[in-house]
Parts: sequence; C-alpha cells; structure tokens
Amino acid sequence: MRTVICIISIVFACSVPAESVNVENIRIWAAPESTRIVFDLSGPVDHKLANLTDPFRTVVDISNARLKNDLAQPVNADRYLRRLRSANHDEDLRVVLDLKKIAMTKSFQLEPNKTYGHRLVIDIYNDEIQDTSVDDVMEEREEALSAARDVVIAIDAGHGGEDPGSIGAAGTYEKDIALSLAKKLAAKINRVHGMKAVLIREGDYYVRLRDRINKARQYNADLFVSVHADAFTDPRVSGSSVYVLSQKGASSEHAKWLAEKENASDLIGGVKLEDKDDVLASVLLDLSQTASLEASIDVADRILGGLKKVGKLHKRRVESAAFAVLKSPDIPSVLVETAYISNPAEEKKLRNPAHQEAITSAILSGLESYFRSYPPDNTIISQNRSQEYVISRGDTLSEIATRHRVSLQSLRQANGLRSDRIRIGQKLVIPLTGS
Repeated sequence: MRTVICIISIVFACSVPAESVNVENIRIWAAPESTRIVFDLSGPVDHKLANLTDPFRTVVDISNARLKNDLAQPVNADRYLRRLRSANHDEDLRVVLDLKKIAMTKSFQLEPNKTYGHRLVIDIYNDEIQDTSVDDVMEEREEALSAARDVVIAIDAGHGGEDPGSIGAAGTYEKDIALSLAKKLAAKINRVHGMKAVLIREGDYYVRLRDRINKARQYNADLFVSVHADAFTDPRVSGSSVYVLSQKGASSEHAKWLAEKENASDLIGGVKLEDKDDVLASVLLDLSQTASLEASIDVADRILGGLKKVGKLHKRRVESAAFAVLKSPDIPSVLVETAYISNPAEEKKLRNPAHQEAITSAILSGLESYFRSYPPDNTIISQNRSQEYVISRGDTLSEIATRHRVSLQSLRQANGLRSDRIRIGQKLVIPLTGS
C-alpha cells in the first residue's frame, strides 16, 4: 500500500506545472529602418517565432505565460507593424504581429539590469540595409565633391527608445533632452548658408552605437556631434563638457567612468557588442584617424568656448575617453555633455526651452568658427569664405543681402557699416552666415 501511495505522489508532483511568467508590459519602438517590440517579463521564458504569409504576420508563442495588461498597439507611421493580437492556448500565450509587408524578424532575451527586468525582444527589419564601409564612403565623397556642396554635420541625439539614458530627480529622461537639443541644433545649422544638418535619431527609438557611425557615413558627414545630458553619482557635479576619442587612457577618472557608462548603452538597448573589436580595429589601423582626431580636438575646443558663455564648465579643457560612438576613423567626432541631469538645478535648466536655445546657439558658434577656418574643399563655405562683392550702379545693401542669403545686420557687421549707405566701386565682404 505504501508503494502505491509513493508512486501516486511522484506522478502528482511531476504533473504540477512550473510557475507561470507574467508579461508585465509590451513596448513598441518604431524606427525608420526597423520596429522593436519589447516584452517586459517577470522571469525568463521559452518562446518560438514563426513567420507566415498571406497575410504577412509573425507568431510569437510564449510557454507558460500570461498577459497582465492590454496589448500595446503601433502608431500609424510604423513602417512594418500593423497591429498586435493575442490569445491563450492552454498554459501558453500566443501574440500575433500583423505586418504591413514582408520583413525579417529576430528575437533574443535580456537579463535584468539597473533599468529593466527580464525582457524578450523581437526586432522586425529589412535585411537589405547594410553597413557602409569607409572605402565606400570615400568613393561616394569623391563623386559628391565634383560640385560645390553644403558642409554636412551629423547630429546624434544620445540614447532613445528603451534606453532612457540618465534620469533626473524630477523624472527628466536624458533621451528626451538630447533629442530636443539635437532638433534645435539641426534647425539652426540648416539656417546657415552652406551648412546642412542630418539627424541620426529623429524620434524616440534606439540606434546601436555602430549604426550611428554608419548613418553618418551614409550622409557623407564632415562632422559627427553626439549630444548628451548625463549624470554622475554625486548630484553636486555640474557644468558642460566636450569629449573627443582617446585611443589610450582617459583624460580623467570621470571621463573613464562616463565612457564606460555610455558604451554600455548598447546592452541596455538590447544589442550585444560583438562588433566592438571590429570598430576598435578599424580605428587603430586606419591612418586617417590621426587627421580626424586633430580636427575633432579643434572643433571641440571651439564648442567649449561657446558653452563657456552660456554657463559653468565642468572641465575647462577638452577631455578624451574611449567612447564607442566616437570611433569613426574617417569622420571628425565630438561628444557634448551639455549639463548634468543629476544636478537638480541643471535638470531644471535643461527642461527650459530658452536655455536649450542658448546651448544650441553656443554649439553652433563653435561649429561655424571651425568651418570658417577650415572649410572642406569644394564646399559653398570654401567658395564664400573670401568672397567679395563690388558695388554697381543701382545696388542697395538690402538687395545684396537677399541675393547672397545673409541678413542685413550681418552684412553691416562684416563690413563695419553704421548705415545702409554704399557707393559705386565699394568692396563688400560677404559673411558666411546671416545669423
């Protein structure tokens, strides 16, 4: 009798199901080249992925799981995802991703970190998107340089999507401040004749560090500027800083700490750093890095000079650290820490639109100063740098300003004019910009 009881007990114990996992939340991040769906979980799960056609959809089966809240839905502008549906099959959860077109999918799980718990990540993307090599870009640049062109500046808003960056005491996300500053800076750059800005990240989504560099190359950028508003363990730390790449040691312990923190953002964003060695190797082996680094230091120093007029500097000199996002051997690159979001006073300033305008104007002044001094060959700026205009009969100062796309005030200032009176045969210097 005892034997029978033991056998029954063993069978009963084996049939008890494992503890169910809750899907606490689902987040959707739509980027121009991909869509990411993140399942926030109470623990690790077993899952399967299946791509189906007619209509296009991806089926996600999660074993022994339950959906705790309503399904999130994509925005209308999402290029890949139409809607999400769910159903329970016995103890399992099935989530169907209805797609707008055929696409590739991949999934992986992430361990908990300081920001999130367990996560199941599904990426929907187009496999035609490829990395851009340095050789490809140099060849394209040679073709583009055959005619006068704008100086192209790639503006990179740090973090994004599931990676919020640092978070201030009042709940301000670094990713939001960085994007707001990047958009304001880009708008200012685009108002300067001969300069053009492109945004690496245009919305609230994550771009892995390697892809930020590749996008700058795809735009044939002459300069890469990464915008941040970081934090430190001590809330009293404040001020602006500007960084360039260091191939050796960081210029300070703070710089080293900051670089390690920023480089880890790929892990928060759900990207394994398997290409880290490739990026580092390309930096160390490519001789063009030396020239790019020299240019980076010059630009950074001028930006720092502009920021000095806006507020306190954290460091009065350009710092260096091994930021992965700066490891482009062919494009001068700088990283601007506009302020410390961990400092309550600076967090408040960063949320102020007027202060954001002041910060971006300061950065712009540094960029203009550099490109006035060292305009790339065959650019509009290089042609206009020493451009003079000789006054002819019938000319007016306002018409000359309009013709050369500069403001009347800047034209007066460039030529030391106290009034709009001009004379035939007089030579005028046409300034770079009307700002």
